[in-house]
Amino acid sequence: MINPQIASEATKKNIKTHPIWFKLKHNKMTLIGFLILFAMIVLALLAPVLTPYDPIKINVAEKFQGPSFRHLFGTDEVGRDILTRTLFGARLSLGVGLLVIIIAACFGIFIGAVSGYFGGIIDQIVMRIMDMLLAFPTLILAMALTASLGPSLHNAMIAIAIVEIPIYVRLARSETLVLREKLFVKSAAVFGIRPIPIILKHIIPNAVSPVIIQATLNVGNAILMIATLGFLGLGAQPPTPEWGSMISIGWKYLLDYWWYPTFPGIFLFLTSGALNLIGDGVRDILDPKSNR
Repeated sequence: MINPQIASEATKKNIKTHPIWFKLKHNKMTLIGFLILFAMIVLALLAPVLTPYDPIKINVAEKFQGPSFRHLFGTDEVGRDILTRTLFGARLSLGVGLLVIIIAACFGIFIGAVSGYFGGIIDQIVMRIMDMLLAFPTLILAMALTASLGPSLHNAMIAIAIVEIPIYVRLARSETLVLREKLFVKSAAVFGIRPIPIILKHIIPNAVSPVIIQATLNVGNAILMIATLGFLGLGAQPPTPEWGSMISIGWKYLLDYWWYPTFPGIFLFLTSGALNLIGDGVRDILDPKSNR
């Protein structure tokens, strides 16, 4: 029989040696999220190999065919294979969602660090602008910006990045207000190092942890916003294979051809759910204040 004290000591040793892996291994929902996301990435990368069809080629002779061995997810109103378009749509949604959050986080952490470090009038101006952006519902503001810029995927990406930036600015600023009082930051200023190098080399590297946590939580939301703008006709334009635009067209045929909007919707649901599970897990692992 295993001595409980020895087992407890071994467990503590594993926690100290591999703290991140130990926490991840015991968080089943996060592991499920990683497995789903990994499957989605593999399907997206292998899309040209897994399906012989062209995602935008029209074949009217095969329109509205139900799921079968020839077309596992059926076909759409112009005979395009829905499985093919869904897999290629995964490429677009995952790539764009991740890119938008990276852009927003990079700009946000720099602006927030500059605002928090300098303080005064610069801080007041920056934070009032951020408050103005946060005063509007995120999706409504993204819709308004995309509509003013013009309906397209690139403009949708710009709009979503803009509405996400204030979140990271506030996070980075709050961390910077604490860090600028630390001895190593004050010492760097005393030795004549200019403010921008201090911000880049001393402030941002130490303020990045909460930004990473927030970014992992926001990737799923970004994918949903891209799909929503596509659904409203403000994002990716036909014939680009994108989940939101596919659902937007397919819901009109839901009663007669249920497979059209259903399968892209399932992929969108699974991907956003997996990313939210991963975000919760990363927060639990990296945030020392989390007791979950």
